[in-house]
Amino acid sequence: MKRICILLVLCTLIPAMANAQVEERQRPSEWRHLVPGGRHMDRFEAMAPSRTARANWGAEAVRERYVDNGIELDGISFWGGNILKGKDGLYHLYVCGWPENSRKGHMFWANSTVFHATSQQLGGPYKLQNSIGKGHNPEAYVLDDGRIVVYTIDGYYIADKPEGPWMFGKFEFDQRGHNIIEGLSNLTFCRRQDGSRLMVCRGGGVWISRDGLQPWRQITSGRVYPNVEGRFEDPIVWRDSLQYHLIVNDWLGRIAWYERSLDGMHWIVEPGEAYTYAFSRHEDGTPEPWFKYERAKVFQDEEGRVVQMNFAVIDTLKNEDKPNDTHSSKNICIRMNKGLLLEVLNTEPITAKTKKIELRIKGEKDFIPAAEVDMKSLILGSYKEVNYGRGAKATQVRREEDDLIVTFNAKGSGIDAEEWAPKLIGRSKHGRLLWGYARLPYVNYRPAVISPSAAYEKDGLQWVNVENFGLSTSQAQSIRVRNMKGEEISVSVPALKPYEEVTLPLK
Repeated sequence: MKRICILLVLCTLIPAMANAQVEERQRPSEWRHLVPGGRHMDRFEAMAPSRTARANWGAEAVRERYVDNGIELDGISFWGGNILKGKDGLYHLYVCGWPENSRKGHMFWANSTVFHATSQQLGGPYKLQNSIGKGHNPEAYVLDDGRIVVYTIDGYYIADKPEGPWMFGKFEFDQRGHNIIEGLSNLTFCRRQDGSRLMVCRGGGVWISRDGLQPWRQITSGRVYPNVEGRFEDPIVWRDSLQYHLIVNDWLGRIAWYERSLDGMHWIVEPGEAYTYAFSRHEDGTPEPWFKYERAKVFQDEEGRVVQMNFAVIDTLKNEDKPNDTHSSKNICIRMNKGLLLEVLNTEPITAKTKKIELRIKGEKDFIPAAEVDMKSLILGSYKEVNYGRGAKATQVRREEDDLIVTFNAKGSGIDAEEWAPKLIGRSKHGRLLWGYARLPYVNYRPAVISPSAAYEKDGLQWVNVENFGLSTSQAQSIRVRNMKGEEISVSVPALKPYEEVTLPLK
């Protein structure tokens, strides 16, 4: 029935989809067995209540909508952008847009302007304050010295205050001999524990900058995206107090994928859609089914958990959005189930021989575990088990001040030596989804990250530079690298301090 409803919505949105910018992707058959909470898309909640009205533009399915959600104006097509909270208590949205009546319609995006807008509420409405300059697909972040960077394709703006004045600059990129995958555009950034920044480019390469400005140094030689069919772009990367997260959008298939990483360099892909099309809804359950959701961005709390995502949305195919017609685009905000703060109390590594697992569910100002958690619903373990309803089952609980300590029978948890963040899924006593990833006391959450450069020739010999881009000293080890003929060989790398580099010959 759900699939039929979506098809009916799409028929309302688009009369004909021949030669459309859309391809239907076949989902893996095992996804049918995912339980609620097993996919990232389950974390989306209803949009914050807003003024509902019949708008002046939009396909019929979204004509009656939350017009004050995010930002929309009749004369401007908005795209991209993310939100920062200022010291003034306001929420600052940095978004791009162009006149709706531009001669190319939506395809005028290459000439877009970056705007600064503000709101007293995270979900909007956002009101334009000023323009920053030319640019497309902005992403804003705050440096440790308080300055604000607004990246756009081919450059960035920087200012001391949210409203500017702004200076334009260019990033410096050090490929370290690696090929750049699909060019350097649509960059996304997150802060690491030491104040450095990790960046993922459109093609899925990972880069590191010591100060978040320059130089950006490439640490991967291939893309970190899922090895599946897709036309990938619009990555969004963030880090919470535990791990890195990445979502990348298959814009042609209108399905996004969700990944996690301990070090930002090696990623695992969790099953299920991160988001897809036509999924946003109002508090009363009324759908607001936009045709495409792109340029996803996140707003995080003090622990780095995502409390809201915002998207660029459009009501039709991009090339069907003509000047002075009834189609356009805007930026919307969708609330997120931020998840729980969890900590495993076992001090010894969990193995197949472990009998029980103790988990601390931390109390918060808006969450009292003892009053809200349905113990019988809880399952804990590897995402490979928990996402499908399997895993360790809760056997008993006890209260410890504001926290709840839950004991699990460890059988079937699936936790092994590769696990750094076991997953919990359950329900509150009122049926609300409970989920989260747990800290393990024996895992190093500031790991070393060993990255070799591409091989190069000097003085008749082949060499490779190996650097530790991680936040702790590495162990002496052997790694596999490729020489200039493409042959894979082993080299011995000594222990390296964070950001220390060594030059080694290839024999």
